[in-house]
Amino acid sequence: MKATGSSTRTIWNFLRCKGLSPAGAAGLMGNLYAESGLNPQNLQNSYEKCLGFTDTAYTAAVDSGAYSNFVHDSAGYGLAQWTYWSRKESLLNFARKIGASIGSLEMQLDFMIRELKGYAAVWEVLRTARTVREASDIVLTRYERPANMSSSVKAKRASFGQAYFDAYANKSTEKEDNIMGNSPLVTYTNITKNRTSPRNHAIDTITIHCIVGQWTAKQGCDYFATTDRECSANYVVGKDGSIGLSVPEADRSWCSSNRDNDNRAVTIEVASDTSHPYAVTDAAYAALIELVADICKRNGINKLLWKADKSLIGQVDKQNMTVHRWFANKACPGDYLYQRHGAIAEAVNAKLGTGTEQTVSSFPAVPFTVRVIINDLNYREGPGMSYAVKGQTGKGVFTITEVQDGWGKLKSGAGWIYLENPTYCTILDDGQTEAQKAAERLAQDIAAQLKSSGCDAAAVLKRVSEILA
Repeated sequence: MKATGSSTRTIWNFLRCKGLSPAGAAGLMGNLYAESGLNPQNLQNSYEKCLGFTDTAYTAAVDSGAYSNFVHDSAGYGLAQWTYWSRKESLLNFARKIGASIGSLEMQLDFMIRELKGYAAVWEVLRTARTVREASDIVLTRYERPANMSSSVKAKRASFGQAYFDAYANKSTEKEDNIMGNSPLVTYTNITKNRTSPRNHAIDTITIHCIVGQWTAKQGCDYFATTDRECSANYVVGKDGSIGLSVPEADRSWCSSNRDNDNRAVTIEVASDTSHPYAVTDAAYAALIELVADICKRNGINKLLWKADKSLIGQVDKQNMTVHRWFANKACPGDYLYQRHGAIAEAVNAKLGTGTEQTVSSFPAVPFTVRVIINDLNYREGPGMSYAVKGQTGKGVFTITEVQDGWGKLKSGAGWIYLENPTYCTILDDGQTEAQKAAERLAQDIAAQLKSSGCDAAAVLKRVSEILA
């Protein structure tokens, strides 16, 4: 086996950025190598002859619709050799939903992570594993589940994983992208000549653009690399969630019609529709959140700030997001992304662990009701920005039956809505008296002060009781 290469590095970076420990990423990769050789278009060898397809031909036939029995043909396919009909059906539906090839590496990685999160025990081990064998064994026995799970198979797969661990974990290669100042989330690179090297200002700003075309990251980067127009961006986020590097972060892109802004900002072009409001796909939006969070972490931007105030350009302690329309007579980044800048900041800050200025951090006991005060509050398949949008609630009063990580589950079962931003929705009366509410607010204030003070909470509360006695 070959433990290094562009595709293996892409997979390693993706898994590490999704929260897997080094041992967890290596253990999973060892199993994927055993299943498919890390080839996302791999058709189970024993089916090539009976189906009459090569890997490439099978992939093309599924993509085009010429072959319609993908779900039920029982042939293993892809990185994880998905075989059972319901899993293949979910894979196919996911690929079609985001407009990606069934053989797309990026699509399959994203699908696999979503699937793994449904295997709670496996996911927890992959996040926390300290040994490759621990991670490899649980992937083999609880996720892949091949016919042969003997001790010799366990040892073989763990040895594959150990090779990836030895190649990438705790080595300069794992830190190389950070040292060079580029995101490890990148799945395609084509550096354009349309840039100024180096930039003359430290990175302290994020500028999001819409590329006005439902392109992949490869298409966007290839365009910037070949166009005669003097334009570029640091990153391109594709319609399928792919992420391309066009201008290294160390260099200034030619993107925002303003030299000063481009010298201090990381600029990101996001694939979008070609007409108002220039909407982006769910996959692109989710990838954008991940990319911006990664950029902020590596460049010391502890909190993303958005006021929608052009007068605050350059005052990064008050606002560190800018938009192209402030520097030129353009619609960029389009109303779809512009109106979501506040939500983008919130989602990124949640990943940074900093939060936004206006948040609701405590909720009544379920069930309780909320009033949605905007027309297009998304409800999602699960409690987080990475889950697919299923629709919009519209304004109205809704009952919440479960709360998780600041998200509330709708009583109807339609999905989850974000509860922590009071400019989206407000918590309604939960049946408490005014005195009970006042006591709750006071208790919350005291608890918050105790947490931030560093004092021994028990000792403080004991002293308070003595004073009140």
